[in-house]
Amino acid sequence: MYMNKILKITFFTFLSAFFIAGCTKEGNKIYFEGGTAPTLTATEGANVEYANADQVALTLGWTNPGYEFTTGISSQDVNYNIEIDTVGSDFSKPYVVVVSKELTYSFQVSAINDILLNQLNLQVGIPHTLEIKVISSLVNNAEPLESNSIQIVATPYSIPPKVNPPTSGELYITGSATNGGWMVGGGVGVPGDQQFTKIDELHFTLTLNLIGGQQFLFIPVNGDWSNKFACKKTADQPLTGGEFGYNFSDNFPAPAESGNYKIDVDFQKGKYTVTKQ
Repeated sequence: MYMNKILKITFFTFLSAFFIAGCTKEGNKIYFEGGTAPTLTATEGANVEYANADQVALTLGWTNPGYEFTTGISSQDVNYNIEIDTVGSDFSKPYVVVVSKELTYSFQVSAINDILLNQLNLQVGIPHTLEIKVISSLVNNAEPLESNSIQIVATPYSIPPKVNPPTSGELYITGSATNGGWMVGGGVGVPGDQQFTKIDELHFTLTLNLIGGQQFLFIPVNGDWSNKFACKKTADQPLTGGEFGYNFSDNFPAPAESGNYKIDVDFQKGKYTVTKQ
């Protein structure tokens, strides 16, 4: 009888503890309660000019969105996307810089110029109005908050090309991806329809049939293997184009599918593109 009583008390104590634990667990659920959109400000520095390339042109700062949970202010990391576009573009294709945790970010003159020229493809020597905003979000919780937008005016300057254009003023394609195959060299060269059209000193274009899954190179002198324009590593090169350099080691990969393609080569940016026609 005494033992029975002990068992009953023990069982009751266990049930009580289980019930209390269950209630405590339910009561300690954490809920997201929101935050406040960051306020963006800007401080302009040196003018966007070649002579000021290493100086700070723009410093952005924004307020903490203060994401809150029922347990208080979030201790999670917050990401901030700085979006930059031209006024009137409605941030349809912005240039984006991702900043983690920090509430400020500075751009050097050279960085602003690169955004103007190479990211937004704006014309040299003409003032352009940029629109900038910041979007905050929790790393582990999709709760974006958008700041106000600010505007700045900057004029891009010309810079030396990333890859020097061919001194010959000409450019050709050769390789197993072309109908002419790899050129023999020694002056034999490639067919005339594998010569690029020169748009200007820094830009060349060519439309031709490419054989899928093969490779190619650009050469400045037809029939001469002394120099070439190539990529660093074939396996890492996108099939739609990418960066290239003077006398780099590896061949460009052709698209997987055979067909007619337009190849545009930009020595200013050191990039080429391959577009299906």
